Parts: sequence; C-alpha cells; structure tokens
Amino acid sequence: MTDTPVPSTATSAPLRILITGSAGFVGSHLVERFLNEGHSVIGVDNYISGQVSNTDLFVGHPRFTFIEADVSHGIPYEGETLDWVMHFASPASPPHYQQFPVETLMVGAQGTQNGLELAHAHGAGFFLASTSEVYGDPHVHPQPETYWGNVNPIGVRSCYDEAKRYAEAITMAYHRSRGVNTRIIRIFNTYGPRMRPDDGRVITNFVHQAMRGEPLTVYGDGSQTRSFQYIDDLVEGISRLMAALYHEPVNLGNPVEFTMLELVEAIEDVLVRRMSVEHRELPQDDPKQRQPDITVAKCVLKWTPQIELKTGLDLMLQRDAANR
Repeated sequence: MTDTPVPSTATSAPLRILITGSAGFVGSHLVERFLNEGHSVIGVDNYISGQVSNTDLFVGHPRFTFIEADVSHGIPYEGETLDWVMHFASPASPPHYQQFPVETLMVGAQGTQNGLELAHAHGAGFFLASTSEVYGDPHVHPQPETYWGNVNPIGVRSCYDEAKRYAEAITMAYHRSRGVNTRIIRIFNTYGPRMRPDDGRVITNFVHQAMRGEPLTVYGDGSQTRSFQYIDDLVEGISRLMAALYHEPVNLGNPVEFTMLELVEAIEDVLVRRMSVEHRELPQDDPKQRQPDITVAKCVLKWTPQIELKTGLDLMLQRDAANR
C-alpha cells in the first residue's frame, strides 16, 4: 500500500468542484464544507431523492451554482475548468431505490460514466461515492476492502448493490486505461441533520418515530448489528481522501457495532424517556451484520471517526431543530 496523505482540502488553493447529488444528505454537507473552505461549488441534482430545502441553504452564495439535471442523461456543465467531479447522485435508502430501481441502476452506470467523461475532459479528479452495500450480507466480519462480498444480484436490493459495484468497476477502468485521477469511498451507515424524514433507514426511522411518540419499529428480533457514523466524520474522511494519492476503495464508517436493541437504548438515553418497540418481519436480503474494517483509512488518511453515537444523535436533533 502506497499513500501520500494530506490533512484536508483546506490546505490547497481554491478549487472548482462539481457535486452530483448536491441536494442529498451527504451532498449538501459537502457543499457546505467546500464553500466554507473557500472553494467554488457547482451542484447538480434532479430531486428524485434530494431535497429542495438542501439547495435553498446555498442559493445566493457567490461561489455556488446549481444545475437541475438527471446526470444519467448527461451533465450539462459548460463552465470553467473543473478540479473535481464528485459523483454522489443516487437514491441511497431501501424505500427510495426500490421505488426507483431502473433510475438507481442508470445513475450508477450511465451517471458514473458521464461523470468520468466530464472529469477526463477537464483533467479533473473523479470521486465516487460507493457503499458498504457492495459487501451484501457478509460472510467476513468486519469487512475489509479486499472482501468481494455476498450479494444477491437479482434481489430487491440489487438495483442499488449492483449499480455501485458496476460504478466501482468503471471508475477503476477509467483510472487504469485513461489515467483519470480517481477516488472511491465505501460509505457505511451515516446519519445526521438534513436526512429525509421518509429516508427509511433505522436512525431516521427511530428519531422521527420517537419525536411523534410512536413505537420504534425493530425488524426481526433486533439482534442484527450496524455501525453508525456521524456525517461530520464522513465529510472529514472524504476531504482527506481527496488530498491523498490513493485510488483503491476506502471504507469510511464507524467500527463500533450496535444491535438494533442497543440503538433503541441509545435513543432513550438521548431523549431521556422510555420507548415502546414494535417488532416486524426482517426485510428480504437485509444484512445481519455490517461493520467496517477501517485499517486503510487509518493508514492512508490518518482518519478515525471522532463522534460517538449518543453525541451524534444529540447533535442531529439539535441541528435539525435549528433548521426548522
């Protein structure tokens, strides 16, 4: 493994960065980070799962431009030379990508190629947001980047899993055959403010059910595990990878593992009240375990997550309340 880690994009000259999926949860936090660092940002989104309210946070900023477009059909950018194309466009929660399976496959396939072509034309770096879902229901625990996964290629989740696996393959092909300066991250469960209320992933479900005084929905017996990463930790890892000369996939996630019932307890501690639980049948192809091996991120990026679960839940509640 070779690496040239640099702490942050904040140390570099101002950049021009195009972000697909800029109105999404992660995309909007990247827009905020880069604008705060003095960079110029072009956001692209078609709002299939992004939120207009996330774009509205930056409208009027002198270094922010927004393009409403479906990047599966092309990226209509004709401005000055780009330094980075960052591909974060895709439905990312099971309810959304199962509602839009063809669109999810297309943004992972054609959308990724369109981003790579744009980066190649500008001599820009290309940054792919992949996912821990490429590991499927893993037989190896925790999951290192060298694990090839256990994925059902025709299951209800395959539109997302296989789109991301293909996106990684074409990204590496453009790097090897055409010299594009690429980066790939595999994002593990991440949470924080600006997530859609109907996101469908467990922390969003629990937080909004708790705020409405409803029982928390636990699928199966609640013994399945996840690791939870706060959005600020993810954004820091992304920033560091941009500045590191490393082209293989990198896991970004929090390796501290929780069962769903332990997550219920954490929600109760933050809200200082007891919650009732409603058990439902486990969804098809739902992974029993998911935990990142972050050895590569530690070595290459000098990165480890800093925000523990209860602190992050409290921050999420505070920041969402402040934006209402």
